[in-house]
Amino acid sequence: MRIVVAMKAVPDLVEEIELTPDETGIDREYLKFVLNEWDDQALEEALLVKDATGAEVVAVGLADDPDMEQALYTAIAKGADGAVKLTGGGLDTHARAAAFAAYLAQEPADLVITGVQAPDDLDGQLAPMLAARLGQRHVSVVVGVTVQDGNLVVRQEFSGGRSHELQLPTPAVIGLQASRETPRYAPITRIRQAMQAGGLQEATVDAGAEASGLTVRRMYRPEATGHAEMFSGDTEEVAGKIIELLRERGIVKA
Repeated sequence: MRIVVAMKAVPDLVEEIELTPDETGIDREYLKFVLNEWDDQALEEALLVKDATGAEVVAVGLADDPDMEQALYTAIAKGADGAVKLTGGGLDTHARAAAFAAYLAQEPADLVITGVQAPDDLDGQLAPMLAARLGQRHVSVVVGVTVQDGNLVVRQEFSGGRSHELQLPTPAVIGLQASRETPRYAPITRIRQAMQAGGLQEATVDAGAEASGLTVRRMYRPEATGHAEMFSGDTEEVAGKIIELLRERGIVKA
């Protein structure tokens, strides 16, 4: 079985994010990018399937994503059999789906796993768009993938903590919500070894002129609706200030 994990680099949300001068996007020049956390879960689930079945796992990302090489080498360090950096794709979800589909048309996979969403794509569109382009089965919000008698058994989660299992043949596209295990850690020494070994491949795809049909007219910074007040002093002083504040707000009575 050949498993392809479609990955995406996203801005590190712990950093200060600035808008471009025209306020139609975020300024990417000085931002640090990290692997989308749901794609990290997808990679772990693919590696768990590999551990159980001996499947081949290949991580794939787009060259336009900053710091994607680091994420791909990390995937190799964690246990992926290979990694591919694609050129010819775009940044929005439609263009990504087209790029990944063009690659998979050249290098077919039995199973494609990608994160169910990303911080800038909370609607989870990549997996269904990719499945539609490939003409394959698709299941999203998945929290477990196993292989039984050549078929996939996936556990799909619903609201309220409910879930059920589906059995489907390959090929298929999975949008993963969470892996069965915590994503494994790759030491920096192992990542450097992967870089020195040069296991990263590059491929050019012709995704065509894809557009989402949406135009961002303007982005807005979050409005400050309140603030935090910090109290200083010893325990008794801070406790007194808190009680006084609660009295002023009418939460407690004197």
